[in-house]
Amino acid sequence: MSRPMIALRNVSKTYGDSSRPAVGSLTLEIARGEVVALVGPSGCGKTTVLKMINRLVEPTSGAIEVDGAPIGESEAHVLRRSIGYVIQQVGLFPHWTVGRNIATVPELLGWSPERTAERVAELARLVGLEESMLGRYPAALSGGQQQRVGVARALAADPPVLLMDEPFGAVDPIVRHRLQDELLDLQRRLRKTIVFVTHDIEEAIKLGDRIVILNQGGVLEQVGSPRQILSRPANRFVEDFIGAERNLQQLALRRVAGLTLRWGPVLEISSTPRAARDAARREGADWVGLLSDGMILGWAPASELEGVSSLEELAARPFSASIRRSSTLRQAVDSMVGARQEVAVVAEDGFYCGLVDMRTVWEALGSSGE
Repeated sequence: MSRPMIALRNVSKTYGDSSRPAVGSLTLEIARGEVVALVGPSGCGKTTVLKMINRLVEPTSGAIEVDGAPIGESEAHVLRRSIGYVIQQVGLFPHWTVGRNIATVPELLGWSPERTAERVAELARLVGLEESMLGRYPAALSGGQQQRVGVARALAADPPVLLMDEPFGAVDPIVRHRLQDELLDLQRRLRKTIVFVTHDIEEAIKLGDRIVILNQGGVLEQVGSPRQILSRPANRFVEDFIGAERNLQQLALRRVAGLTLRWGPVLEISSTPRAARDAARREGADWVGLLSDGMILGWAPASELEGVSSLEELAARPFSASIRRSSTLRQAVDSMVGARQEVAVVAEDGFYCGLVDMRTVWEALGSSGE
């Protein structure tokens, strides 16, 4: 078994003369390339754990290792340059340009101007920042753009570990979901070891390979995959923390791409009206879907097939709802509830894949034992 990238062994932290620890005897191993979400109520020590890994806070007792080496063996500032750190309020230097903010660690490490400029440009592309933004100051950027700068800065020296303390908590929900998706995409490409602090269990479920649930005083209540946490909560505290909708939240763990879809009464517009009538009759449907080279044009009532010599004569109506193959089952159910019917599934390139209905979802969940 390979050694963990981060290991905490009986780590505790008590501030000042407090009689109660902020973190009490925490033991945790985090594998290389894993995303671990730390969640729990306010005061459970999530941020303290993150700061101890980065030596912004020294533990009262216990040991912490990063890549097999005790973190106390090197100077704190050297350790921090090898660990990317992203916080909620970003912490950009307001009097520096975006480009120089991203270049902070490479400059501290003594990189050449040419190498630094090349890395800044590469990271700007990686996190979706336009090159024109590099000469601006942080105040001229939106909250979401500032968060991208913060992520780029944390990745500048290509550290193996990334610590993130509620980085998306200060942006609106739409931007937050977009940034979450971008982080997942980055992780698929970069495979960093990420420790992610959040108060939002849904965010933890979406982003984490494993979830660590802490109680007041840094007491470890449960560690497991999102599926394990939702299907087998360890105790009443975990049940209450993840909420009453944990069965619905399990739908967010699976993708439509894993379903066996029904094709439905859908055919190419080059087909004959007779073939369309046969498809509708076979499916017991009062409508037909129309495709053009595999792409959805829309649908038409089966009653309009009478008297036409070509399907091209039909006026195609847009589907009231459609989803991507990459959508979660929770998104699929939400679309079906909104449309009050089955919905069409399309691939990321726009090609029609089939139909999904409630029975398909329930059958899939039943076959997996969920």
